[in-house]
Amino acid sequence: MTVNTGRVHSWDLSTGVDGPGTRFVLFVSGCPLRCLYCANPDTWHLRDGKPTTVDEVMAEIDKYRAFVTTAGGGVTITGGEPLLQSAFTAEIFRRCKEAGLHTALDTSGFLGARADDALLADADLVLLDIKSFDIGTYRKLTGGELAPTLSFATRLDRLGVPVWIRYVLVPGWTDDETAVDALGAFLAGLRNVERVEVLPFHKLGTHKYDALGIPVPLRDTPVPDLALTERVREQFREHGLRSF
Repeated sequence: MTVNTGRVHSWDLSTGVDGPGTRFVLFVSGCPLRCLYCANPDTWHLRDGKPTTVDEVMAEIDKYRAFVTTAGGGVTITGGEPLLQSAFTAEIFRRCKEAGLHTALDTSGFLGARADDALLADADLVLLDIKSFDIGTYRKLTGGELAPTLSFATRLDRLGVPVWIRYVLVPGWTDDETAVDALGAFLAGLRNVERVEVLPFHKLGTHKYDALGIPVPLRDTPVPDLALTERVREQFREHGLRSF
């Protein structure tokens, strides 16, 4: 099913954090999870996004097409959760591929079943956010279940879609050595994982919670120091994974 209109929060240009090269990053609205460390609570609700057509998105992308292409980049769709609007996301990717643009899907994988094979065929890269490898911690941290993400990861491996794993390091939540080691072993069994990005927890979205009148769940949680961050990266490297 083709969907020509979706709900968009915003767009931006970025380098180095949303896939290779300089990226046109589209933030779509709506997310089924409520991650305690989420930096974008303003993207949670589908209703808060601006109705936007695929043609409007492509017209905006076209303004920067030469720039991002020259810079070795492309288009990344993030959110929110892009697979909450899977048909809209699929149509944008289809149009991007027609235009010769590199595409990246940034997703938690929780709604991976909504991504049909055609959408994934048009995704040059998936940035897969695995929040925790401990089932109980995952549930407390996100409000969701881990199993759909792991199922999506194995499906991406079966389809041969390149994946960059994104792992947010939160002291007291996702730094457990046993859980990190188990995740490393799982990822080492996949053939399509190109890298594991360990992303230190930050509090840059605190002002958004305050503006929305929403309590900041991890306001008093410290950010990880360099030693802890490097320890976790090294754990992934011990499984033969490239980790940054």
